[in-house]
Amino acid sequence: MALKTTALKKTMALKVKAEVSSRVPSAAIGEKAMALRLVVGLGNPGKTYAKTRHNAGFMAVEALASEHQAMFRHHPKLRALVAQVSGGEQGGLRLLMPQTYMNASGGSIAAALHWFNLGPENLLVVVDDMDLPLGRLRLRGGGSAGGHKGLLSTIQHLKTQAFARLRVGIGAPSQDPAARKAATVNHVLGRFSTGEAPLLGQVLHEVTQGIHIMESHGLMAAMNALNGLQLPGTSRSPH
Repeated sequence: MALKTTALKKTMALKVKAEVSSRVPSAAIGEKAMALRLVVGLGNPGKTYAKTRHNAGFMAVEALASEHQAMFRHHPKLRALVAQVSGGEQGGLRLLMPQTYMNASGGSIAAALHWFNLGPENLLVVVDDMDLPLGRLRLRGGGSAGGHKGLLSTIQHLKTQAFARLRVGIGAPSQDPAARKAATVNHVLGRFSTGEAPLLGQVLHEVTQGIHIMESHGLMAAMNALNGLQLPGTSRSPH
C-alpha cells in the first residue's frame, strides 16, 4: 500500500509539473523562483464556518493538500493545522490554517514563521475578497490590508506589509452600497450556492496552479498567470 501511495504521489507531481510548465510563458522560464515555504489560508475554525465564503483561504490550502494527498495535523504551539506538501533540504512547502478566529490570524502566522525559521519573504497568505467576483483572483507582493481583518492582524503581528497575498473573489451581495453593507455579514458567513460550485472548483484549481508557479518560476510569473484570469461564468463586476 505504501509503495502504491508513493507511486501515485510521484505521478501526481509529474502531472502538476507538466501543467505548470504549460502555463508559464517561455520568457519567464528563467525567472528566479520565489523562496516560498509557507502558504497560509485564512478562515474561521469549526463546523459552523466550514465552506463559507469567508473561509475561501481554508478551501484553497485544503485543495492543495488534497492534490498532494497531504494530511493536516494540529500544532498546539502554533494554534493551527499544518500540512507539508513537499520536502527538501530547506523544509519544502508547508500549509497552515490558523485555528484562531480570522481577526487573530496574525499571531498564529508569526508563531509559524518563527517556529520554522522563516521570514515574510517566504510567506503567501490566501484570503477571500468581496470586492472581486467569484472567478477572479488578485496576487500581490505586498500592500495594505484593504479592509480585510485577517490581513490586518497579519500586518500588525509581522510589523510589515511586505509579504505576498492572494485574494480570492467571493463576490458582493449587492452593488448598492447601503444594501451591501446590510447584507455583508450574512453573505461572507454564508456558503457558496450549488450553482456556484463548478466555478468555485475551477477557482481552487487555478489557485493551486498559481502557487506551484510561484514556487517554480517566481511571483511575477504567478501574477501574470492569475491576475488576468477570466474564467467562464465570472461576472465582470461583483454581483
